Amino acid sequence: MRRTVAVTGIGVISCAGIGAGSFWDGLCRSVPEPEGTVPDFDPAAFLPPGQARRLDRVAQLGLAAAQLAMDGAGSERAGDPRRCGVVFGTGFGGLGSLEEQIRVHQRDGPRRVSAYTVPMVMPNAATAAIAARYGWQGPAETISTACAASTHAITAAARLVETGRCQVVVAGGAEAARTPGGLAAFSKAGAVSAAKAGRPFDLNRDGFVLAEGAAALILEDLAHARARGVPVLAVILGGASTCDAYHVTAPRPDGSAAAYCMELALADAGAAASDVSHVNAHGTGTGPGDAAEAEALWQVFGAAQPPVTSIKGATGHSLGASGAIEAVASVMAIASRLVPPTAGHDAPDPGIRPLDVVARHPRPAPDGLVLSNSFGFGGHNGSLVIGPPP
Repeated sequence: MRRTVAVTGIGVISCAGIGAGSFWDGLCRSVPEPEGTVPDFDPAAFLPPGQARRLDRVAQLGLAAAQLAMDGAGSERAGDPRRCGVVFGTGFGGLGSLEEQIRVHQRDGPRRVSAYTVPMVMPNAATAAIAARYGWQGPAETISTACAASTHAITAAARLVETGRCQVVVAGGAEAARTPGGLAAFSKAGAVSAAKAGRPFDLNRDGFVLAEGAAALILEDLAHARARGVPVLAVILGGASTCDAYHVTAPRPDGSAAAYCMELALADAGAAASDVSHVNAHGTGTGPGDAAEAEALWQVFGAAQPPVTSIKGATGHSLGASGAIEAVASVMAIASRLVPPTAGHDAPDPGIRPLDVVARHPRPAPDGLVLSNSFGFGGHNGSLVIGPPP
């Protein structure tokens, strides 16, 4: 029997805000974030000083997001620890620590390299730290599929709940790749905005703002959540994954594989395109990426386009964490019955398929489901279908 996957807690650390309330306020104000570094994030508010020093910033962000989500869901006492798990995504893991320890090695020699380098750098550090904090002994897995990583992580976590393997799973992602090397690499790839402003689907878009961030969702068997007496915020109804199989960085221009991913996710949810109230687009603000996603959306929805938003104008692009951050935004959109605006979108691009982009101000959300998309380098596509509580 396929179990219903409830969302009982959300936590987010983002350039748009820390914590669900501040994050949502930041999105709805539609103020573009020019920096990409989370303001006022203090690891000491979430971690003992000794542990913070032994973790890269990516794991600090992931643990903080998980703690916020767990506090909201009361999941520390969720039940059998062998049936509680963690699935997290990241694109780069501890890139900051890797760069720092290379500098130490070059400057001071191998004897000065930190003994904690490996656990700081390894991509599964956040997953392991979350599982250890709560003593959860079920599956603890890390997915690294570039910018689709945390969307894939949420889908994988939902499968664990659907099948009954787990009663509760912390799902999400974290990224802290805004390092000297990370910025240089993405700039050389032509992906970073020279204007230092994300403009999703806009005529004048020139790339994204590379950002750090993390988000976590508590996914739980609906029957288990009701037995615990905790509120249900939303349900994960379906998810899918495909690959463009086209190019190492560029998307397939016709959007066909991305469209297929959306169609599979809707089929997994038992839903039709007409059931979608709005789309939380990948919408990075790159020329080829936005054009390909617009093509894909037309293949799925045709002329009956639902409202489309991209929150990356406000959050920046946090790579492997972006899908989880957008899933949190989708849950909050359902709860508030509002579609957040697309910060930085001022002039529609006549050179791409026309979309009903929500801009400048939040828009009342019609009843229905939210389709959330993530498309990563390597052609990795992920889509989630999120619905209101039963």
